[in-house]
Amino acid sequence: MLSRQDIPEPKIDPQSLLISETFVSVQGEGLFTGVPSWFVRLSGCNLRCRWCDTPYASWKPEGARRSLDELVAEAVRAKVPHAVITGGEPMMFPQVTRLSRLLTEAGLVVTIETAGTVYQLVMCGLMSISPKLAGSTPSVVQANAGGQSEAWGGAAGRHAQRRLNVPVLQQLLNEHPAPKRQLKFVVSSEDDLREIDSILAQLQGWTNADVLLMPEGVGEPDSASAEDRRRERERKQMVAQACIDRGWRYCARVHIDIFGNKRGT
Repeated sequence: MLSRQDIPEPKIDPQSLLISETFVSVQGEGLFTGVPSWFVRLSGCNLRCRWCDTPYASWKPEGARRSLDELVAEAVRAKVPHAVITGGEPMMFPQVTRLSRLLTEAGLVVTIETAGTVYQLVMCGLMSISPKLAGSTPSVVQANAGGQSEAWGGAAGRHAQRRLNVPVLQQLLNEHPAPKRQLKFVVSSEDDLREIDSILAQLQGWTNADVLLMPEGVGEPDSASAEDRRRERERKQMVAQACIDRGWRYCARVHIDIFGNKRGT
């Protein structure tokens, strides 16, 4: 039987990336909400969030390799002012450094969407950091259902170990001063608010204007039960009150409201 050490590491092509999808839409979250944008979703992630809405780029990465030059040419043809590099976890890949530079040099304002657990030097107009809270950790049952074998350490355990990297968060804040960064948290309970307070207490240089709270949504809004919708409404109200009390910002998901929870939006 092969051990993990027997499996060769894939060769890294510095001029291409595994891409799960590209598309044009409006940015649905954060500082650039509503801005027409070209999105490139890199395939691969070091985390396994229980509520992940893009499992095809994380739990079971899929896609095709595409050259950086091809991606930039497509972004330019889209004739929109904003490019979003997302995932998955874009900062896992060294190639994101060159991709972000090429897109910027082509005249686009670039947003990088990252959980803030891995560092790469990038060029961007907005560093969108989404630290993952304890509640994001999947159950062992969910992890195994996602195809993660306990013999390999288990997705739940690996996620719990990797989900928060305060030194990387601080480095990203230091390199991207306001208004070129945002700290975006997905909130499902009052416990999450206490954890956010704890995380922010470990970081320096942020302001209230940098902090965005996004209520956890129902998985499939169109098919959600009345009870799910009631709980979601209560969660939104709780998050809105927390923003009022702390001077933070409420973060909606406009693209979900417009298009629903589907790929390519």
